[in-house]
Amino acid sequence: MRDSFHDQLIEDSSFLKADRRLDTELLDKLILQLNRIYPQILTDKEATRFRNLDVPTSVRVGELLTDLQRKGEEACREFYRALHLHVEEVYYSLPTRLRLRDFSDPLTHPRVYPQKYVLNDRGPFFFLGCFSVAVGMALLYYYSEAKLTGGSRALGMAALGLKKKAQEVLIWYTEESLMK
Repeated sequence: MRDSFHDQLIEDSSFLKADRRLDTELLDKLILQLNRIYPQILTDKEATRFRNLDVPTSVRVGELLTDLQRKGEEACREFYRALHLHVEEVYYSLPTRLRLRDFSDPLTHPRVYPQKYVLNDRGPFFFLGCFSVAVGMALLYYYSEAKLTGGSRALGMAALGLKKKAQEVLIWYTEESLMK
C-alpha cells in the first residue's frame, strides 16, 4: 500500500534540506502558496516566521517541514501539491517519487540504462584514418579539377533535384569546366 504523505515527508525531509535548488525565492513561493490558499495550514504569523531572511534557507526549510509534519496528513499533502506546482524538477527528484516511479530504492539500486547503439568504439586512430582519407580525396579533387570532366558532369546531373539558385550555380560551374 502507498505511504501516507506524512510518512513521505518524513523520508523526503533530509533530501529537501540538502537540495540547493530549493532557494529563498522558491521557498517563499511555497510558503505564500500554503499561507494564501490554505490559511488553516500556515497562518500569517507562521508564514512571516518562515520567510525571515535572517535565518538561512536550509534552517527555514527544516523548520517548515517539522511544522507541517506536526500538523498532519492534510498539511503534508498540500505541501507536496505546492512543491509540484512551483518546483517541479525538485518534486520529481524526491526519493519517494523516484521510488514510486521505479518501484525500487534509487539510492541503493541505481537504474542503469543500456546503450542502444554504439556510435564508435574503434578509437581515435580509426577516426584519424577516415579523416585523412577524406582530406586526401578533397585535395586530390581540388588540385586535379581541370583534368577531371566526369566530376563536373556529375555536378550537372546533381543539379536536377535542387532549387533554382543552386541549380543555376551548378550548371554554370559544369559549363565552365567543360569549356576548359
